[in-house]
Amino acid sequence: MAVLTSHVSILVPFSLGTLLAVLIYPLLSDASVSFTAFAMFLGAAMSITAFPVLARIITENNLQGTRLGTLALTCAAVDDVTAWCVLAVAIAVARTGSIASAFPTIIASLVYIGIMVTLGRNFLSRLATYYRRVGRLSQLVLAFIYIGVVASALITELIGIHLIFGAFLLGAIMPKNAELVKELALKTEDFVLTFLLPVFFAYSGLRTEIGLLNSPELWMLCALVLVVAIAGKYVGTYIAARVSGIEKREASALGWLMNTRGLTELIVLNIGLELKVISPLLFTILVIMALVTTFMTSPLLEWTYPKKLIRLNVIEPEAETPVETVAGNEAVSRPYRILVPVANPESQKGLVQLAVAIAFNNKQPAIVNPLSLIELQEDYAFESTPVEVDKLIQQRRLQLEELIQRLEPPAARACVHPIIRVSHNVARETAQIAALEQADLIIVGWHRPAFSNNRLGGRVGQILATATVDVAVFVDRGEERLESLLVPYSANIHDDLALTLALRLLVNIDTCHLRLLRVVSENQVKEELSYELRTLMEQLPQSVRDRIDITSVEAAEPMQAVVAASESTDLTIAGASRAWGIERQTLGRYTDELAIQCRSSLLITRRYSQITSHLASVLTEIKSEVTS
Repeated sequence: MAVLTSHVSILVPFSLGTLLAVLIYPLLSDASVSFTAFAMFLGAAMSITAFPVLARIITENNLQGTRLGTLALTCAAVDDVTAWCVLAVAIAVARTGSIASAFPTIIASLVYIGIMVTLGRNFLSRLATYYRRVGRLSQLVLAFIYIGVVASALITELIGIHLIFGAFLLGAIMPKNAELVKELALKTEDFVLTFLLPVFFAYSGLRTEIGLLNSPELWMLCALVLVVAIAGKYVGTYIAARVSGIEKREASALGWLMNTRGLTELIVLNIGLELKVISPLLFTILVIMALVTTFMTSPLLEWTYPKKLIRLNVIEPEAETPVETVAGNEAVSRPYRILVPVANPESQKGLVQLAVAIAFNNKQPAIVNPLSLIELQEDYAFESTPVEVDKLIQQRRLQLEELIQRLEPPAARACVHPIIRVSHNVARETAQIAALEQADLIIVGWHRPAFSNNRLGGRVGQILATATVDVAVFVDRGEERLESLLVPYSANIHDDLALTLALRLLVNIDTCHLRLLRVVSENQVKEELSYELRTLMEQLPQSVRDRIDITSVEAAEPMQAVVAASESTDLTIAGASRAWGIERQTLGRYTDELAIQCRSSLLITRRYSQITSHLASVLTEIKSEVTS
């Protein structure tokens, strides 16, 4: 499947590129360049797929390990080998002037490749043996490896192809010992990524002369090249994938992925310009093509194969959401779902345990999704490759499984389904997953950003600003008991959410007691409970009402009254409100102070909808839990 798809995805754009060469050869080529060399080079440029950039796109979209991601990487690897071979022939033809004259160069290249694949690989296998014995690469051994790269590059340059092929060939035959490859990559990539790569990009940019496209006709020609490049790769890949039995959406996504040209294309174009096979004008057009086809890949992939179709790295993936029925054929609401971003599984057990305590109930289905997001570095480092990311995912999976085994009660562990994702924007990814998974609540851990006075800023603030569901921020004081709860109540929608969560805990834990605290100022009349709250209390079973204590406290400083009440409390649940100085998308200065001064663990709640009070919905949310 992969061999057929990759070769067709090369053959179609290569053929279209050679046909396009018939049109643009008289317009853009130097008379000293033969049409054969020009056509072969243009066809090769149209056929390139950039493996490093493609691998990064696949990891960023969490496609590693899926059939689409595996097929794309395999096709790109085969593409790379085939396209480089075609390019080597094109360079040989360009340097000698004709295919017949290039035969000695081609034969010498094949002989050198044969020597490297047999004798060279056998010699380098001793490097793997040495590494297994010593466990590290010494400076001397590393120097010999670099000398080997330079020597192989010089040999291919002397043969008559390009020096880059020699370096590529030595890398291809290196022993595939995972630890050896990792150490060699880590020792090399810093210099390459911080010095050589920026220099190469600057060099390519200086050679790109946009001013040469100085007429509508040339821009139309540029558009034609772009259309041929995109259509050739997409159509060739799509048809081959469909013939191989891949469904339409996956085949289309694969077509866009294979259109990624990126850095590899720039290398090829610089070789062509250096050999004068292509003119500066054509070089500029092809650079534009490379940039457009690279930048378009991610949005077109998202459009064709959206993230909601990628169900990857969910431990024990749940089946379809069960829908229960009651008398009268009325459907019971779907499972209550909580999303819990977990930065460190080893230290955030309390965060997940609280989510389980809120969600788990024997009478209503519930799902808790600890969310572990793996952030990639901005550069194309070795640790961002799909293989290394898979290792990180496996390591994180083991950590989360250990965390699950420590949760109480044991029966609740079955409702915990961790999600592991690769992300470069934690807050945005959290909000997107909450929407995709239809989460009812996000519970996030509290932290203080390094460069902000607002302790609820940073990622927590970003999640509050972007999430379209209710959010609760947990300040963990290390108290594992949940026997006494405190809810400071001032009749606003955020306090309603606090009361909702407190009542869920009250229903789920038989030994739990709730104190509902109403703080009024000295000059304020002590009003009775609102009609909605009285109605709610009346609807609760007597066994639950007996464990609720509603008190009113007269205090000049509401904050200090709440702090004092928290002394004898296991968990304080406080709603964000304007009474505490709360703005729309943050939790504000006063809540920040409460997070510091509160004597118990603290859960700060923010209701997403700000239209009306939700006390009426509180009764609906817990009715199925408290009725037998």
